[in-house]
Amino acid sequence: MSDKTTFAGFTKETVRFYTALRKNNNRAWFEANRETYDRHVLAPAKLFVAAMGERLKKIVPGIVAVPAVNKSIFRINRDTRFSHDPSPYKTNLGIYFWDGARSRMESAGYYVGLEPPDIMLGGGMYMIPDTLLGRYRKAVVDPRRGAELARIVAALRAIPGCTVEGSHYKRVPAGFDPAHKNADLLKHKGLYASFEAKVPAEFFSADLVDYCLERFAPVAPLHRWLMKLFG
Repeated sequence: MSDKTTFAGFTKETVRFYTALRKNNNRAWFEANRETYDRHVLAPAKLFVAAMGERLKKIVPGIVAVPAVNKSIFRINRDTRFSHDPSPYKTNLGIYFWDGARSRMESAGYYVGLEPPDIMLGGGMYMIPDTLLGRYRKAVVDPRRGAELARIVAALRAIPGCTVEGSHYKRVPAGFDPAHKNADLLKHKGLYASFEAKVPAEFFSADLVDYCLERFAPVAPLHRWLMKLFG
């Protein structure tokens, strides 16, 4: 980085850290490499959140970008209480910018994730809270809102490299017509679009902000649809 206050990209060490962590997912290794994590993961991640947030706010005024762990930066520690996998650490870096007054994971937003050798960018809602699922399903079958969503999803799926995800249920929920033209969208528990690619050269420079914005742009209609419904 050119200085300690301006985002100038992540480093090769950022990628190497997660590659090595996947092979050494234990507390002894992590503690021995904590300085690398602090310097090459957390420090640039905080600068990225600040830089990305500033640009996003010009497009999405209500976006929340907080350069701290458990805010825009996901914690590296895994919750193993209900998991068969005892690995203590996540092998990916997750960063989230959310919109509106609800809590982070109950809000639509934009995501940046690193899991070497890939990077994933996306937008939408990873998981629609149970309290909001009824509202979502009614909108899916609403003639106007449902048709708008179907057009947005079709446009996203037509973009090379873009996938629309979040389907969860095997059957259409009770009370809804399985033959409805938006039946597949009724099976969703989340609704988000994502782009995956090998870690690009931009990851190691300030150009990462523009790289992300270019991929967030086509997801903006989905974000606006969700915010009109839940915002």
